[in-house]
Amino acid sequence: MNPENELNHGTQRMDDIMRLWNLENHDLVDVSTEQLTHKQVQKARQGRQLTLKMMQKVARALNVAIWYRLDAEQREQYYEYIHRDLFSYAKGYDPAWADPNAALATHRK
Repeated sequence: MNPENELNHGTQRMDDIMRLWNLENHDLVDVSTEQLTHKQVQKARQGRQLTLKMMQKVARALNVAIWYRLDAEQREQYYEYIHRDLFSYAKGYDPAWADPNAALATHRK
């Protein structure tokens, strides 16, 4: 965290997850039914502090974007990310958390 600006938390885990799944900001904006913007997704990835509602909106869009890339069998195994998995400043964030979907991302078609 930048001590000079408490609202900037640095690159978030969400950015790593999006890279793992080869997702761009537009992929989240495109699937969102909640009027998510490119600017909001970029702020989320870069660590600009978001409200709880915005963190949840971004997490929902991320899950939907990934969901569309999975087949039926993979969807059975998929763990839906929640905001505390994605943002280091979210209540309940665990820095030692291991992504349960990492194997799905690397073995998908």
